[in-house]
Amino acid sequence: MTTPLPVFPDASGALLLPGPAGALEVAVDVPDDDVARVPVVAVICHPLPTEGGTMHNKVVTMAARALRELGVTTVRFNFRGTGQSAGSFDQGDGERDDLRAVAGWVRAQRPSDELWLAGFSFGAYVSLAMASELQPAMLVSIAPPAGRGWDFDAITLPTMPWLVVQGEADEIVDPQAVYDWLAKRKAKAELVRMPDTSHFFHRKLIDLRGAIKSGVRRHLPGGND
Repeated sequence: MTTPLPVFPDASGALLLPGPAGALEVAVDVPDDDVARVPVVAVICHPLPTEGGTMHNKVVTMAARALRELGVTTVRFNFRGTGQSAGSFDQGDGERDDLRAVAGWVRAQRPSDELWLAGFSFGAYVSLAMASELQPAMLVSIAPPAGRGWDFDAITLPTMPWLVVQGEADEIVDPQAVYDWLAKRKAKAELVRMPDTSHFFHRKLIDLRGAIKSGVRRHLPGGND
């Protein structure tokens, strides 16, 4: 018997979504009442679960906040084996299936809205790897872990608008490896280099919020390209 999918909520809240390895823990957040909503839902992927990454990571929640301040509804979720999500870590393969399930639910529930994808660190890898299949209207990659063991050369480069934000003092992801990968692949990404910024954007989260808002604003429905 197929488990019915939950209805996409009109207000902020948490829910459990049927996923490929069991339930996925999902948090939907809507813009504040004083912000005009736009027809966009952004799904945001969190960093490496084996290193403590969850949908409550400060970079993830700040990225979500930045988008909501522009009127975007955000969806964060825990990959399999994290928080209340069932299953166990699958080296990025099963996590792609998790993202596929969440994005499919969003599109089924909000067919008139644009789907955006964003991710931080491992989450940036997963969302990048799925961008060709899911074809979001916008992609945001924060500290994508090029050179960290994930096969970035196998990724089909995004053709949609794509913002990459990289801290120049990142102690986990080598910034030069990111720049070299983008250059080697001739990637058509808007690259924002944030000086004196560590992997987790310590004391730079407000700057990250500004970089995201500045980078995506013109790609909002009805915006000026």
